Amino acid sequence: MNIFKCFSRLLLLLLLFVFQYVTFAIDGSVYKTFLECMSNRNSSDHVSSLIYNPNNSSYASTLQAYIRNKRFNTSSTLKPVIIVTPLHETHVQSTIVCTKTMGMNLRIRSGGHDFEGLSYVSDINFVLLDMSNIRSINVNIEDETATVQVGATIGELYYNIWNKSKVHAFPAGVCPTVGIGGHISGGGYGVLIRKYGLTVDNIIDATIVDVNGRVLTRKSMGEDLFWAIRGGGGASFGVIISYKLHLVRVPESVAVFRVTKTLEQNLTYIIDSWQRVADKIDKDLFIRLNLKPDHTKNTIHATFTAFFLGNSERLVNVMQLGFPELGIQTSDCKTMSWIESVLFWSSNVNDPVEILLQRRFSPKFSKRKSDYMQTLIPKQAFESIWKKMVELRVVELVFNPYGGRMSEIGESETPFPHRAGNIFKIQYSVNWDEDGQEAESYYVNQSRVLYEFMTPYVSKNPREAYLNYRDIDIGTSVVGNNSYEDGKVYGEKYFKGNFVRLVKVKTMVDNDNFFTNEQSIPILPMRKNNMGK
Repeated sequence: MNIFKCFSRLLLLLLLFVFQYVTFAIDGSVYKTFLECMSNRNSSDHVSSLIYNPNNSSYASTLQAYIRNKRFNTSSTLKPVIIVTPLHETHVQSTIVCTKTMGMNLRIRSGGHDFEGLSYVSDINFVLLDMSNIRSINVNIEDETATVQVGATIGELYYNIWNKSKVHAFPAGVCPTVGIGGHISGGGYGVLIRKYGLTVDNIIDATIVDVNGRVLTRKSMGEDLFWAIRGGGGASFGVIISYKLHLVRVPESVAVFRVTKTLEQNLTYIIDSWQRVADKIDKDLFIRLNLKPDHTKNTIHATFTAFFLGNSERLVNVMQLGFPELGIQTSDCKTMSWIESVLFWSSNVNDPVEILLQRRFSPKFSKRKSDYMQTLIPKQAFESIWKKMVELRVVELVFNPYGGRMSEIGESETPFPHRAGNIFKIQYSVNWDEDGQEAESYYVNQSRVLYEFMTPYVSKNPREAYLNYRDIDIGTSVVGNNSYEDGKVYGEKYFKGNFVRLVKVKTMVDNDNFFTNEQSIPILPMRKNNMGK
């Protein structure tokens, strides 16, 4: 046993030596080669100030600035060999060409809210293209459009729209620090979903850099690729630079409320009533339901948070007609401007509007999963769900209602297929503060246990999932060699029948599978590729 321990220790030291040698070689020769390639392609720019390797004093702060999940900021997490922080599209073009020439993997990060960290983590040597400096926003109220670069945040977009008009908005999320690039390319939704649909339903143009370094717009990329990058995950097809958005109209005053109920307040009856009307009530109204277990009191806290395109008086009337079980009164409601409602939903209600321009974010350890509900949960089943949630202690459920505009758009109009027939979407949410693998295993497993418990009540064949709630539990493939069969496992859950079209587009625009990650769109198998055109 002592000899074995001695041998193991020597082997470990040898591996550490090899790792340090390889790291030194990568940091030195690879960085030098990459910098030469970038400099040759950008002779008038001082690109060295945009490129970081682990020996650079700003490398760690640059990497960590947009890591939103602490699970992927540990000493054992493989870090990028090189980080590039481009200032304009020519730097992006060069990064693609140089990374491809050197045979390395490329990861593309806008805001860093990817729940599985796939935008900035890899198991193989990779270059991180950090788009946070490409963030201009141009709002044109006359034609009701805005052009936004992918490094901008949702908060910055909202602020710029509000600065130009008090009666225009855009259907996007409620978290201001989310990068607009990932949000849009994965579908995107917010409180306007039932009135105006998804974020991607309101995109009218885009600019993308393809695998050959060409800058393409909707006209030059073609409708197939434009279709794919509106909900199919942009990082599978190229590097998106910007989107052109169609702005929507909102009244000068909107109304909100937030009320909480517990099991002792007839909660099961209220939630059963909510699920029966949430997708059918006036489409000016969005009511999110958050369920949080309280094991100390053996109860569930259910928070109903609403956004309404109208004033408080009309909101109360709609609630009394459609959902009287919640008992909403005028005193529960607040009338405010659209931009104030943004602050309300992001829990910054007492802060100035300028808070939307702040990019600071306090990361936690977290895990997310998702489901779609297409049939009502039996009322008696809720009792067993409450019991399981209290038993697990840590998993929260967030129910987001569909219906309205979501039921009017065909499931193949964009890659996002979860349209008519869906009552609401479920998010499984777990956050924790404890460091270490043991804590991570415990909390992640809790989300998996509740997810498995919910199997009888959710969508089937496939069990659907939302791409922007990234979840590698539902399937992965080998980076650089993503097989069609592996990709189909998670691809059909995210995209249903649209997966096949996404694969065809991927094969057309990136036949060598350069843009690849653990859940990217695969290319067609060669035998099919040779036969199918």
